[in-house]
Amino acid sequence: MFVRIIGLGPGDPAYLTVGSINELRASRRAVALLAPPDLQKALEDAGVEIVRNLVPDASLLVRGSTEAVEHFVERLHALGGETIAIGVLGNPLSDFPGLPPLLRALEAYGHKTELYPGMPRATLSASITMPLVPLPPQSAHYSFDDLIEIMARLRAGCPWDKEQTHRTLVPYLIEETYEVVEAIEHGDDDALRDELGDLLLQIVFHSQLGLETGKFTVADVVDALSNKMVRRHPHVFGDAVIEDVDAQWKSWEQLKSQEATGQKRKSRLEGIPKHLGALQRGQRMQEKAARVGFDWPNISGVLDKLHEELNELAEARREKQDDAHVREELGDVFFTIVNLSRALGIDAETAMREANEKFYRRFAFMEERATADGKSLSDLSLDELEELWQLAKTQAA
Repeated sequence: MFVRIIGLGPGDPAYLTVGSINELRASRRAVALLAPPDLQKALEDAGVEIVRNLVPDASLLVRGSTEAVEHFVERLHALGGETIAIGVLGNPLSDFPGLPPLLRALEAYGHKTELYPGMPRATLSASITMPLVPLPPQSAHYSFDDLIEIMARLRAGCPWDKEQTHRTLVPYLIEETYEVVEAIEHGDDDALRDELGDLLLQIVFHSQLGLETGKFTVADVVDALSNKMVRRHPHVFGDAVIEDVDAQWKSWEQLKSQEATGQKRKSRLEGIPKHLGALQRGQRMQEKAARVGFDWPNISGVLDKLHEELNELAEARREKQDDAHVREELGDVFFTIVNLSRALGIDAETAMREANEKFYRRFAFMEERATADGKSLSDLSLDELEELWQLAKTQAA
């Protein structure tokens, strides 16, 4: 068998070289290692037959795992035929650590090989990391590596940074996360850029603390995340076929349950942070329960449940004997409303934040209007307050 090892470029079909496409067409069949779906489709549209299910874990093969390479070459040999191409992302000479053992294994089976370089993956990385937003004249362009060094120097030279621990940084991590959310909800791209930077600093800060205690480094964080994403998306980085979002969720849950952390959990609901907002945590629990079929078949069932819970709350209030019972029934009402939000495809936490902001705008309008008349809200009667409120609904929506 004649094997062409061909560079596929950074992963975007637009970065495929003419030479690579020609060699892939000449081979007619190709194994596309870690190629994203749109790149595979582009190859198929160009007349290349993509051979699937030859590689259980393409990432191990690309990294040069002896077992993965030997298993792949055995299956490739059994496939037979005169010619086949092995497409790898980037340039095989610079982006394929598994190339030497693969060449040795192919040679052992008597297969002839040729290499065809593609555009290096660094080409796309460079375009991604190049700042698109003009910076002030005195600003410099920094890389991620520069940021890591800046953080290390802050820990060595700044009194406040020296005192911080994982625990003391928690409030800032939460605050920065909410500031990112606020920038997104306001549609402010400049603020979003800055707030994402502040959030990234928290990640880098915790990673620096991990380095200093010998527990982990930022490289470990990146490596763990990348491995997790590749492992949980076999339809993107492997040959699995997932047709829709529901199938994706089922695959995601199944893959998570097979991981070490998942195997330790006694319930599907474990892993949802207890410190999430109550509405958000409730919705996440309901979503997980729904994925195993524990769900209302339609919205009318949720509405019926809401009426039932409201009646139970009214009954608990009439008894007036147990405040804890009233609180429990009120909680059931909230939980059912969250279920209704989910059934409508609405994030309950977002809806509540928007309602809070709407009330803030309208109440502030009432205060301003009362002040303009030389009064305060506390000076107004209930009817006057209601009149102001109706005005606010139209002028401070």
